[in-house]
Amino acid sequence: MPNMSKETLDNDQFHFIDEVASLLIPWGMPPAAARLYGYLLLSKGAVSLDQIAIDLEVSKSSASVAARLLEQCMLIRRHGERGSKRALYGATENYAGLFNERSLLLGALGNLLQSRVDEVATGEAAKRLQDMSSLYLSMQEAMNSTVRKHAKRKHVKKVANDK
Repeated sequence: MPNMSKETLDNDQFHFIDEVASLLIPWGMPPAAARLYGYLLLSKGAVSLDQIAIDLEVSKSSASVAARLLEQCMLIRRHGERGSKRALYGATENYAGLFNERSLLLGALGNLLQSRVDEVATGEAAKRLQDMSSLYLSMQEAMNSTVRKHAKRKHVKKVANDK
């Protein structure tokens, strides 16, 4: 199974990993998880925690914590290795994991603002809360719609390729 290693990663790939991380960190993703995700996007196969720790120059425990977080977001998947208890990790094709989480948060905030505006605000404050609610709920629907369309296109492509 091909693995990434310092010998196979070039400067452009290391730079890409850092660029992915710099974009995901402001979304609230911890730096180790963001770098791990960028790394696994480039990986040709599933990679062990030992190899990840070496390649990303992090402790194995940091790699493990980062992997669990990405696994919860469904951005990576744990693979077993026959005859071993060692876990291997690879990127999934579920690119919407981050958006699903954000969509839930947008919807919850939009619904809270919408349901409580009359109880907690008047005048300009009420208008502001209503506008925010409308935007957040619209953004949630747009995100969900886009994810559904992407999944449908992906499914249609897979069916066509399987024929």
